[in-house]
Amino acid sequence: MKPIDIFKALSNESRLQILQWLKEPELHFMPHEGIDMNETGVCVSQFTQRLNMTQSTASQYLAMLQRAGLIKTDRIGKFTYYKRDEEGIRAIIDFLKQEI
Repeated sequence: MKPIDIFKALSNESRLQILQWLKEPELHFMPHEGIDMNETGVCVSQFTQRLNMTQSTASQYLAMLQRAGLIKTDRIGKFTYYKRDEEGIRAIIDFLKQEI
């Protein structure tokens, strides 16, 4: 985790929105093919629709959040699901408390 990656990831309104949605995914997305969103995550296609952007842009945003340690992925078949990395988020909070 590099601090600059975290700040870059959080400097975009859509990426912040993704993190907020993933905090309680069942309030913001319909389950994808019977997947438990709290356990497995949300499919990239659902972000694409909700954000009204191309899949490549949504994928880039999600990749940036993953590199920053804010989300993690789970691949099931041809679909990739994203959920918050609560451990990573806690580590970032601890870093901010200690260093900044």
